[in-house]
Amino acid sequence: MTTKSHVTAVYPGTFDPITNGHADLVERASRLFGRTVVAVAAGSSKRSIFSHEERVALARTVLADLPSVEVCGFDGLLVDYARDRGAQVILRGLRAVSDFEYEFQLASMNRRLCPSLETLFMMPAERYTYLSASLVREIASLGGDVSEFVHSSVLAALQACKACKKS
Repeated sequence: MTTKSHVTAVYPGTFDPITNGHADLVERASRLFGRTVVAVAAGSSKRSIFSHEERVALARTVLADLPSVEVCGFDGLLVDYARDRGAQVILRGLRAVSDFEYEFQLASMNRRLCPSLETLFMMPAERYTYLSASLVREIASLGGDVSEFVHSSVLAALQACKACKKS
């Protein structure tokens, strides 16, 4: 029997919305780390369809069955947040080679800002390698069925969201 480490990992993102791909990574991370903090970013260059509070609430609902996982909102510099949470690892997802260059740049800058934090890249399960929140938003805005890509609570929120529908 293996025991989980005492390592805390922070998994940052906008999670607009949280997808089954995100949940897959968090579930697998929860088996590796003593504590996994899903850090929902408030400020972003991306235009969100859900408010920060809604994104935090949806992530909490989706991940509620994972006792070693906590969902928190954050604003500011990721390395400061991770340090404040006592994290040793920043967890990032890589779906395809196209993600690598940007993620490598972020990891390098984070290492420069805080050398004690390690960045760990995880790939989602094969069935989620093509899945992104932006694709889910686009499909939902055009009236498409996204039920296989998101938790039922996220689906309900997308269906109720006026900002999610294109005019």
